[in-house]
Amino acid sequence: MLVVEFLVALAGNSLALYRFCSREQHLWPPAMIFSAQLAVSDLLYALTLPPLAAYIYPPKHWRYGEAACRLERFLFTCNLLGSVIFITCISLNRYMGIVHPFFTHSQLRPKHAWAVSAAGWVLAVLLAAPTLSFSHLSESQRPGQCSVANLGACTKCLGTAGDSQLEAYRVYSLALATLGCGLPLLLTLAAYGALGRAVQHSHGMTAANKLQVTVLVASGVALYASSYVPYYITAVLNVYARLRWLALCPGFTSEAAAKKALAQRTYLAHQVTRGLVPLAICIHPLLYMAVVPSLDCCHQCCGQGQTPKSTTCSSQALPLNVTATPQTSGLQSHELSP
Repeated sequence: MLVVEFLVALAGNSLALYRFCSREQHLWPPAMIFSAQLAVSDLLYALTLPPLAAYIYPPKHWRYGEAACRLERFLFTCNLLGSVIFITCISLNRYMGIVHPFFTHSQLRPKHAWAVSAAGWVLAVLLAAPTLSFSHLSESQRPGQCSVANLGACTKCLGTAGDSQLEAYRVYSLALATLGCGLPLLLTLAAYGALGRAVQHSHGMTAANKLQVTVLVASGVALYASSYVPYYITAVLNVYARLRWLALCPGFTSEAAAKKALAQRTYLAHQVTRGLVPLAICIHPLLYMAVVPSLDCCHQCCGQGQTPKSTTCSSQALPLNVTATPQTSGLQSHELSP
């Protein structure tokens, strides 16, 4: 699954960046800037999937050293945070473009998007930095050569803290769940909700416009529903399960009692969500496809200084050029074009 995700993510995100760099020679608008950052983040993480797949393949033995282990876990967390941050930026940019078009077109410039992107990268790196400390290798416990028959002799790359740092890791996992998922989720859902209401009340949007907005909203919701939210929830639950096990550890009367307290379902659920998270970088190109058509249209219709009046152009443009606010609902879409 990781190999397939790597191939799809590499092809999709590389194609997206190629389109951005080769077809759009003028100043990138904010939506494209945020999408490009998302593609770069996804590519950086996709490059870590092949060694991860080689590690997970039985007998699950990490061969690359402790520094590479820490770096892989850092890139995973940084990509996860970067993806959520830039998806939130794209969603808020869509909201501003539809609900507050005059302010967006007159006040927001590409330099503002670049500044926000730089801040997003800094935030993602700072939030992911503690993983460089918490991640570690679990050295082999048995003598001999690592094999499927002798798993105890294998070296594991662990992305969580050891028992001595588990309390600090609990605080960190809660902070990640709040800042890296909870808050961006609330902002994104609020933007999608306002965007949906604007689309429903719009009289100047075509069916194609509304379909593109639907694809954008559906892909964003799918990303959160299938990867981010389950991953963060199970990660926090798994940490608490480990803390409970350690608290009971001195009082276990038998090995069976210890195994019963391990909360294996929580652990297995977290491992499943870890495998599903990379699916997000395969879905992200859907967001790019919702951005580029409008830019192509603007280039074709406005590149010579003309006003986009044709029906064809109007049907291709994203609803960033359309407002559904009561004050301007009577205007035509081309009157609000940037």
